[in-house]
Amino acid sequence: MQLVGVDVGGTFTDIVLTDTDRNLTVIHKVPTTPDDPSKGVMQGIYELCERNDLDLSGIDHVMHGTTIATNAVLENKGARTGMVTTKGYRDILHIGRHQRPQHYSIMQEIPWQNRPLIKRRHRKTVTERIAARGEVLAPLDEEEVRVAARELKKEGVESIAVCFLFSYIGPSHEDRAAEIVREEYPEAFVTTSSSVTPQFREFERFTTAAMNAFVGPKVRTYVTNLEKSLKDGGLKADLHIMGSNGGVATAGLVADRPVLTLLSGPAAGVLGGAWCGEVAGRDKLITFDVGGTSADIGIVTDGRFGEATARDTWIAGFPLMVPMIDIHTIGAGGGSIAWRDAGGTFRVGPRSAGSEPGPAAYGRGGNFPTVTDANVVLGRLSKDNFLGGEMSLDEEAATRVITDFAKELDLGVHDCAEGILTILNANMANAIRSRTVQKGIDPRDYVLVAFGGAGPLHGVAVAAEMGIREILIPPFPGITSAVGLLTTDHKYDAIRTEFQVQGDVDVARLNRDFESMEKSLSVQLSDEGVSDADVRYERSGDLRYLGQGYELRVEFLGGAINDAAIETAWEQFHAAHLKDYGHNYPDTPIEIVNIRVTGIGVAQKISTPSMATTERSQDLALVKTDSSHFRVNGTLEPFETAYYLRDNLPLDEDIVGPAIILQMDTTTVVPPGATARADQTGNLFIRIGDAT
Repeated sequence: MQLVGVDVGGTFTDIVLTDTDRNLTVIHKVPTTPDDPSKGVMQGIYELCERNDLDLSGIDHVMHGTTIATNAVLENKGARTGMVTTKGYRDILHIGRHQRPQHYSIMQEIPWQNRPLIKRRHRKTVTERIAARGEVLAPLDEEEVRVAARELKKEGVESIAVCFLFSYIGPSHEDRAAEIVREEYPEAFVTTSSSVTPQFREFERFTTAAMNAFVGPKVRTYVTNLEKSLKDGGLKADLHIMGSNGGVATAGLVADRPVLTLLSGPAAGVLGGAWCGEVAGRDKLITFDVGGTSADIGIVTDGRFGEATARDTWIAGFPLMVPMIDIHTIGAGGGSIAWRDAGGTFRVGPRSAGSEPGPAAYGRGGNFPTVTDANVVLGRLSKDNFLGGEMSLDEEAATRVITDFAKELDLGVHDCAEGILTILNANMANAIRSRTVQKGIDPRDYVLVAFGGAGPLHGVAVAAEMGIREILIPPFPGITSAVGLLTTDHKYDAIRTEFQVQGDVDVARLNRDFESMEKSLSVQLSDEGVSDADVRYERSGDLRYLGQGYELRVEFLGGAINDAAIETAWEQFHAAHLKDYGHNYPDTPIEIVNIRVTGIGVAQKISTPSMATTERSQDLALVKTDSSHFRVNGTLEPFETAYYLRDNLPLDEDIVGPAIILQMDTTTVVPPGATARADQTGNLFIRIGDAT
């Protein structure tokens, strides 16, 4: 079976194809085409197949990680969106909750107030009311819904979210209102809050539905165009999209619920990093994915990913209630621009040069000093061996923009370039601390898995700042996110709000609800052709002490729920609360707020890599020696540095830094005081100091 993974980043589109029957894996990178990313996708697939003499029609599945929804939110370039909501609750989206991004600042931007996803004039209210226990207090006024739909159509709204109170208990009013809106305005993208996230908390549920509507038309158009391009291009493969939860879903589901893909690309990166760690026998990993515009950090402990909670799940300042891997993203990458703020402070990012025009070193007209330009000036990137020699870097242009910026700061050229890297590395180290130290995790117990186009350039420096002694560079670092797409399964989630308190739990109701959700998911997986034997379900619940404002996730055992299973859940919650907060309250009643089921359908995956038994040696791998600048013992100075081709590195033999290791999809920096070693699975390990 032939599987293709495609990850579209801000700068490059990465392609990996694996033939599971022949244990063959080939890779390719092309520049991202921002006007229509599907063009870059098709170009990459065509070129990869042509270069490796592969038949397009032989591809069985295309797995895709996309940033379309993410970028629409980050750039505030979604659809003009409207809302139909319960009379009297027009301003839930604006009021929000008491939490503020910066608790004590009197001058700050509150995203949902200052740049709401839906403007107030496009929020229409109608008569209807379902009570907290599901009874109908006021029937839906269907004529008011029709009037609202006509008004929104006249106002030029492209997408409409239907959000009613307590629809997570009874969705009938939302479903009927959506039908009416589609009758009156069939061209609009229509979504309901109960279909996207059927759980309590109106502000978060309404915001999630609004975001689904906000990105819906753009994602639906992209997915539809990509499916058509694949078919027109001769591919018979079906298309699946990576979700934020770490599983792949059908293109049709994603077109209806694009909010599920807001962390599509970053989630694939965590999966790819975890797979490389598993192959290498490492089970405590910090995934460090640095591309052209952003850096994504994930934590993997004993093979399990961190899962975002209600407190962590924010995108561009907006709260979301959809299942997703806990990933922290900052604006830091190879294209990050160095600049001075109004106070004269030296800063790097989050603004990026992107792929067009890109860094000055790309020779496409870029005029801002970037991280890539700094790496060129310091000798960390080889101008004649970028992208495997397919792209030549403009060293003069890179030196020019760094020199101009250095004069502005009254610094030497190399000091300025090294300062850019130091600031960027510090920003990325702080991002890792927010997901480790601040959560009671000691990063020194973990291995840093550095990947993405720029991760291996900065991995050792960031690890050293964190006290991490071992760095793992995957076989294909620049396309690890694309590889991650081929390591996962079909994955769908169902959730239901319960509100059951310890001492008064309706076990029969819990069993009915779990079984109902599993049945719904089984239909979904069956429609994809997954056999019952390849399906498993994971049950969990969101629990809290009675009166608390937030919940913790605990697992429920499979099979019928009984008193013993409930007691186990209470014990797990007490233990989780103690672990996360340092205390618990054994005598306080616990409340089951939500129950969840994840349906997982096993899919074909990429095979474990094995290095070819070709002749290898340091002499064969050596490309050249040249001067690179490193700071050692507080002094920045030039070092004679060996440049090696990674494909020719000897296995299980130390490469002593300083060294630069070149390959098609990235460059790895091994600074003085560090040692690199390639193993049989294709991973490259870098040790700092006397680490073993």
